[in-house]
Amino acid sequence: MNLSVIIPVLNEAANIQACLAALQSSRGHGCEIIVVDGGSTDTTIQLAEPLSDVILKSDKGRAQQMNTGAAVAQGGVLLFLHADTLIEFDLEKALKSINSAQAWGHFDVRLSGGHFFLRVIGFFMNIRSRLTAIATGDQAIFITRDLFQKVGGFPDIELMEDIELSSRLKKICRPVWLHQTVISSSRRWEQQGIIRTVLKMWRLRFRYWLGTVPSVLAREYDQ
Repeated sequence: MNLSVIIPVLNEAANIQACLAALQSSRGHGCEIIVVDGGSTDTTIQLAEPLSDVILKSDKGRAQQMNTGAAVAQGGVLLFLHADTLIEFDLEKALKSINSAQAWGHFDVRLSGGHFFLRVIGFFMNIRSRLTAIATGDQAIFITRDLFQKVGGFPDIELMEDIELSSRLKKICRPVWLHQTVISSSRRWEQQGIIRTVLKMWRLRFRYWLGTVPSVLAREYDQ
């Protein structure tokens, strides 16, 4: 299995080294690491260069950045990883079961902070994904190149691109859920308040379900 890990970044100097360092063992076994920058003004690119195989520049926007990376990726399986998410297990071993030309899935997620409620939130995020077959970017979505191309890649929207992609994919096949756990930063939850962030996420998803334009939701998400 040839694997490409695609990481969209924007001013992630505080996180990118740890993210990439955790992937170096996989890189040593042939995993391709692609970092796609959306216009960073800090030292993200300088820090990423020695730990990556390909550095690309793209217009700002996570969906567009990930599609840009996927367009040049050499792997038969594409894994989309947030810069503030750590993978501390053997990727090749974990993805060994992906042997279909049309397969996709995600890992479990744990939020990095030590607060008890963060553990509860992570638990319910994982349960929700298993029940709904909808994955979020925090869970490190992986997909075969054939299937990614079949659905046209990530929709070019400013927010909820992971939700929309999952919705399209599950109409073709159910996701593969892998029990390995990725560690996603809890910085947003801790900075904005755990309960406040939970309610905000629920509200944004509900409004998206009602048909609110993603660009409107993106502005609220960044507030």
